[in-house]
Amino acid sequence: MPHLALYTFGVLKSPLADPGRLTQEFYESGEAVYREIGRRPGYIAHAEPAEHSRGTLFDADWREWGQFAVPAWYGKGRTAETTALAATLSLWTDLRTAFDAVYTGLHRAALNRRYDWVERAPHPNYVFWWVSDGVIPTWQDGVSRLEHLHDHGSAPHAFTFRHAFAPDGTPARTTGPGPKSDQVR
Repeated sequence: MPHLALYTFGVLKSPLADPGRLTQEFYESGEAVYREIGRRPGYIAHAEPAEHSRGTLFDADWREWGQFAVPAWYGKGRTAETTALAATLSLWTDLRTAFDAVYTGLHRAALNRRYDWVERAPHPNYVFWWVSDGVIPTWQDGVSRLEHLHDHGSAPHAFTFRHAFAPDGTPARTTGPGPKSDQVR
C-alpha cells in the first residue's frame, strides 16, 4: 500500500540560534506539535537526526532520510548561527489523516501563528507525493517535489490538499476544517 510523503518548508524571520522570544515560542510550539502529531491516526514517521548529531541541519546525520536539502530559493545562512528555516519531512497512511492532523489541534493553532515566525513567500510551503510501501523519502525528494510544484502546479508527481491526487494518479477529494485555499475540491 503506498504511503503519503509530506515535505514542508518555510523561511524564518530570524535565525534558529536567535535567543529572542519569537524564536523560543516557535521551538516550544514545534516540540508540542510533534508530540501531538506523533499520536495521530495515520502518522507513520518523520525525519529526525541521529541521536548524537550536534551539527546544524545541513551537517546532521539524517540516516535513511538522506542529506538535508533546501529549495533553490532559500537564501539565508547554512551555519548554526545563521540558519533561518523550518522544514519537515514525514510519512502518512493517507490524505485524510494528514489533512485532519494539519488542520486540528496544536498544529492548527501553530498555523494560525505561522506569520509571526515565517516569512510570507511567493513559493509553496508544502508538497505531497505518494511513495511505495517501505520507501523512505529523502530531503532531496521533498525539495525536488516542492520545486516541481512551484514550477508546474499540482500533478500526481507533486500536489497540495487543494489539488490532491490518489495513488493511482486520479484526482482526490478532501474537505474538512482547513481553509478553503487548502481544501481539495
